[in-house]
Amino acid sequence: MSGKRKIIKWSLIVFAGLIASIVLFGVWFMSLLPPIPESVKDIKTTTPSELVYLTEGKIPYRGKILAVVTSTDQMGSSGKSTGYELTELSRAYYVFQANGFEVDVASPKGGNPPVVIDDGDMKDFDYAFLNDPVAQAKVSQSIAMKEVNPEDYEAVYFVGGKGAMFDFPDNEHIQSLVRDYYESGKVVGAVCHGPAALLNVMLSNGQPLLANRIVSGFTNEEELLLIADAAEIFPFLLQDKLTENGARFNEGFMYLNMVSKDGNLVTGQNPWSTWEVAESIIDQLGYAPKERLITAEENTIAILGVFQAEGYSMAKASIDQFCTIDTMSIDRELLAVHSIVAAMQFDLLKTVNLIRLLSYSNEYL
Repeated sequence: MSGKRKIIKWSLIVFAGLIASIVLFGVWFMSLLPPIPESVKDIKTTTPSELVYLTEGKIPYRGKILAVVTSTDQMGSSGKSTGYELTELSRAYYVFQANGFEVDVASPKGGNPPVVIDDGDMKDFDYAFLNDPVAQAKVSQSIAMKEVNPEDYEAVYFVGGKGAMFDFPDNEHIQSLVRDYYESGKVVGAVCHGPAALLNVMLSNGQPLLANRIVSGFTNEEELLLIADAAEIFPFLLQDKLTENGARFNEGFMYLNMVSKDGNLVTGQNPWSTWEVAESIIDQLGYAPKERLITAEENTIAILGVFQAEGYSMAKASIDQFCTIDTMSIDRELLAVHSIVAAMQFDLLKTVNLIRLLSYSNEYL
């Protein structure tokens, strides 16, 4: 056999071995994810009447909160679709409702705004929102910002979604409402890309609203990991623009909860901050948020936060804390996703330790 043929032969053997190893690893990795319990297989049919958080201990009417979503359905000229993030609206919507507030939905153009639904992130509250005729009517007939009466609401909440980067910053009606609310002491909240609504707001004294304000929002690191050419697609990167406009940007760990509160301004870093942003708005309005069963997703985000801040051993202890009480109190798929994110960042040690945490959590099953 010639030298060239030997090289080809061994190259094919190595390549085949690599492919086989990847396949075997993939099969093993998927085996770490427990089967979906029968009790949660019908989650897509959830209705608001099945959410104990809403049906028990009802709180009397306290007023109205305005939720604002994007009208933009394309990321610039990239051809990539976008819209508002469903989970960032649905979860806050029901927190506000459970705490006695009616929610209206507005958008820059009004009408039926584009929505982004990620099946992997959908839980019972999100499906309940899709099955809620009142909520769906409010969304499909969203109020145009120019037609919003600011006096009707106690607070405004800007929902994230990449479309917000295009139509929130320069909307004069958004700017006017935010300025009036901020200066009058009403609560202004935003999550993920929602803080884009704050970028060009000038106060009556001529100063930018953001000047020296502590703010969180979707970070450069989070944006660029999944969209490498984000700087070319978007008119700006949110973290950069918030900082450029004078904000003291408060950055948490990637894809984990981080909420900043600066007076009557409440902002969250990403979709996993939605629950806390909504409840912080209720708190800022002067009410103790209604007690809610913390979700498995939130518990897992807490474990991941411990892992990032204190290391593997303490995260393992956190798993013990949660799973000793309820073996299904954590979201193992979310642990798996974060191990994949670590692999995408070429952080081998972090990837291995997250997989170890996932494997350890399965000992409780």
